[in-house]
Amino acid sequence: MMKNRNHRLTIYLLIPILLILIAYVLYPSIKTLIESLQKDGIYTLANYSDFFVQESKTNLEALWNSVYISVLSVIASALIGIPLALIFNRYQFPGRGFFASAAIMPIVLPSLVGVMAFMFLYGETGLIPNAIKDLFGLEKVPFSIGGVSGILIVHAYTMYVYFYMTVSSAINKIDPSLEEAAYNLGASKFKVFWKVTFPLLTPAIVAASLLVFMISMASFSAPFLLAGGYRVLSLQIYFSKINGDMEIAATQSVILSIVSISFLLFMQWYQNRKDYRMATKGIGAHRSEVKNPFLKWVMVVCGVIGVLILLLPHLTILLLSLVPDGTWTWQTYPTVFNIENYRLLLDDPNIWKPIKNSLLLAIIATAGNFVFGVFTSYLLVKRKFIGKSFIDILVMIPWALPATVIGMNLIFAFNEPNIFSFGHILVGTFAILPLAYFVRHIPLVVRSTNAVLEQLDDSLEEASRNLGAKWFYTFRRVILPIIMPGVLSGTLLAFIESVGEFPTSVLLYTLANRPISIEIMNQLRMFNMGQAAAYGMFQIALIAIVLFISNKFFGVKAEQSL
Repeated sequence: MMKNRNHRLTIYLLIPILLILIAYVLYPSIKTLIESLQKDGIYTLANYSDFFVQESKTNLEALWNSVYISVLSVIASALIGIPLALIFNRYQFPGRGFFASAAIMPIVLPSLVGVMAFMFLYGETGLIPNAIKDLFGLEKVPFSIGGVSGILIVHAYTMYVYFYMTVSSAINKIDPSLEEAAYNLGASKFKVFWKVTFPLLTPAIVAASLLVFMISMASFSAPFLLAGGYRVLSLQIYFSKINGDMEIAATQSVILSIVSISFLLFMQWYQNRKDYRMATKGIGAHRSEVKNPFLKWVMVVCGVIGVLILLLPHLTILLLSLVPDGTWTWQTYPTVFNIENYRLLLDDPNIWKPIKNSLLLAIIATAGNFVFGVFTSYLLVKRKFIGKSFIDILVMIPWALPATVIGMNLIFAFNEPNIFSFGHILVGTFAILPLAYFVRHIPLVVRSTNAVLEQLDDSLEEASRNLGAKWFYTFRRVILPIIMPGVLSGTLLAFIESVGEFPTSVLLYTLANRPISIEIMNQLRMFNMGQAAAYGMFQIALIAIVLFISNKFFGVKAEQSL
């Protein structure tokens, strides 16, 4: 009897979940592939031939540049994030807790806003290069960011957090007795790190490397504003789309997807070559007190300098948001400051509309991610059925695909009526953006929920069912409260990403549903720097408020979301 009920429940959960994944993940990907195989209405490989053998080599150059920048971004982010994780989790010194918390500040800076901040800070007309020029009486600015170096600097600043958080979590799970045993056997500090600590950190480093590579391959904001004539494939897709070369855009999307998925498979193979599990159950990692006074205060000074560098982009956006549009034109530095830009945000309905749109779009998409993610995770972790691996692959596809590819997939799938759009054309409507955000962030909620569901003892659910409770009552009153921290951590990140989403937005937005990120881009094009910065500050404030509320009232910290 119970077995039959469980089987029916599995079917009831499986059917809607499978339909959603097929309709909005698999079908759009297949449509893009079909589009890439067509030229002038005929099925052919000509588009791929053009991609690889065209005389200008534009696409090949863009592909190589994308891979090149992504690999360098992984290296740069690792060189910052891993040492910080080791220092803050292994050593105790004055201010350590504050510095460790400040290290995650880049997470509250949306990608487009972060790039804008770096432009005004370190660009050719940036505040810092010009301040150095004036201070030392130089004829021209000593440096400015742009091109490859500018993209890498922005990537390193925004993405080292992934290494910092994942490695910090792994360090705190290492049993100190393993390292102590190695020291007692006469191993040096370097040998202990290389032979004991580093192998145990490998899964975390691989996970962070994979995440940074995928984000770098999909990076749009930094190349869009800083690259100049430097081509990357995510931008090539955008340019092909706005030029109407949809078959070429589809081909570029497929190639970019293949590269990203190949890297995912390679990193998983590398991680699975060895077993990195610990066979002991010791206490958590402990921090050593830095006893050398000189070294202690050097670390404090470095920490203060590091915090200032981390906060400069945020402070720059705040400063610019106080500069009224039209008052900073030929001057080297802004000279007029007031709250005019914020007053316009509150008083002018047209200026407020992108903020309203962003909130509405993010809430709709995140609510969908929450409901779909919880039930999908429960199905994958707690139920047995044929085709589970297929469902798991469909869930992870949006994580492997760059945002520009997801945007193009939805364009090809829903630019004409079909059964999955209920007979409507979705491209050009309000609904396409929340659908894009929903699809893009499916893996975030599912992965975070999987982690807590795998630790949940099945006997809790069985006891409730044996006492006569229906499944949904058991799920709502027993299971959901226990797994809520894990669910909220993924939901929190999905909401934050939706609020700042730019690559899919720039491909799919309309005038009626344009979000904050698109309005920031429009304001920058019109040289309304103050208004663009005011929008950016609203994004930063909204993300900070969400993080504070989730930590204060739900006990979910920002680092749990990564």
